[in-house]
Amino acid sequence: MTTALITGANKGLGFETARRLIEAGHAVYVGARDAHRGREAATRLGARFVQLDVTDEDSVKAAAEIVRADAGRLDVLVNNAGIAGARKLGRIGDVTAADMMTTYDTNVFGVVRVTHAFLPLLEAGDAPVVVNVSSGLGSVAATTDPSRVEFRVTALDYNSSKTALVMVTSQYAKAYPAIRFNAVDPGYTATDLNGHQGTQTVEEGAEIIVRMASIGADGPTGGFFDKAGPVAW
Repeated sequence: MTTALITGANKGLGFETARRLIEAGHAVYVGARDAHRGREAATRLGARFVQLDVTDEDSVKAAAEIVRADAGRLDVLVNNAGIAGARKLGRIGDVTAADMMTTYDTNVFGVVRVTHAFLPLLEAGDAPVVVNVSSGLGSVAATTDPSRVEFRVTALDYNSSKTALVMVTSQYAKAYPAIRFNAVDPGYTATDLNGHQGTQTVEEGAEIIVRMASIGADGPTGGFFDKAGPVAW
């Protein structure tokens, strides 16, 4: 049985990803900042709960220690936790450096904190996989193409954080060839992040996350994928 950890897994895409991986036979740790919501989600799923705030170094280290003591390794890490940012859509001049730092602290630095803490456990796995949940809004190609819906969304902090996450993924992939590192774009999915205005269900959005979490040692690495295949970024 493979062991998986999903951050931000008490709702939305993280919850659905956990449900699907459990259904496929994985032992899943539900990582959540809120202990009550996390335990409730884990109970509903039949998963294990681990309190994990990706913006808190001590919280991340404590979560890694729990998984190490329980399982001794980690086979799948899904860095799903993310925030929408300052929501100053289209008002680039209103975005401050503090806004940027807050968004990056979760969407970029949080991924690095978690990945850094769990790398030894991933290296202990047989065919470890890391999936970083990015966005089509992180694609320079998509956001500069007038025919794409992403072209119409201008958000300095969120969009750039998701672009940075793709590069972070690429750099980890080169440094750790024995671990499959990939970024994914779930598509415009109805979640709390967008006030449930997305045009896809969480079941549809989670499909690419689950697919990339399920690849083997011969799977791709260092890529950016959506449900249709590689994403130009």
